[in-house]
Amino acid sequence: MKVFASTTEFDYSWEEVSTANWSKYSPWNKKTPHVIAVDTLSRTVDPETGILRTERLITCQQSAPKWLNSFLGGQETSHVYETSYVDVKNKTVTMCAMNITWSDLLSVRETVVYKPSPSNPNAKTRFEQQANITALCGGWQKVKNSIEQFSVERFQQNAAKGREGFEMVLEMSRRVFQQEREKMMLQQQARL
Repeated sequence: MKVFASTTEFDYSWEEVSTANWSKYSPWNKKTPHVIAVDTLSRTVDPETGILRTERLITCQQSAPKWLNSFLGGQETSHVYETSYVDVKNKTVTMCAMNITWSDLLSVRETVVYKPSPSNPNAKTRFEQQANITALCGGWQKVKNSIEQFSVERFQQNAAKGREGFEMVLEMSRRVFQQEREKMMLQQQARL
């Protein structure tokens, strides 16, 4: 098993990040063209805790190197199952994702947590990401190591692009919400 871990901060409040998170794979994000569909499977709110639980299916299209493609059967479309928990009371968003495609050969389990930054909780959000990657192909240790190493490197590349793209989404979201606030203020002033 190989582990990818990353922590960074966004210069946006937890409220902004937790709201924009739902648009992470929107057209505003030019860095994640490999994500071709996001389907919400279910969404519920726990009446006791108020935690919003959402299940989504994320469809991606990426090519793998030829040597790995032989193990994967040449398939370039993959599916990821994601469960997220939004806890407004404790200001955390926790997202857990796992691959469905190729899961008999490779297990990728990712956990992402967004929470207010300890350094500036009202204006910044801490982003913590960890992925456990395990190749499951029998006793071929060299092949397993190669698959895990390739997967960690690809995951790292996609994570960096994902953070860049999410910054774009956050910036656009902030602009759109500001425009809407200004529009509402003008409408209220016009009524007076």
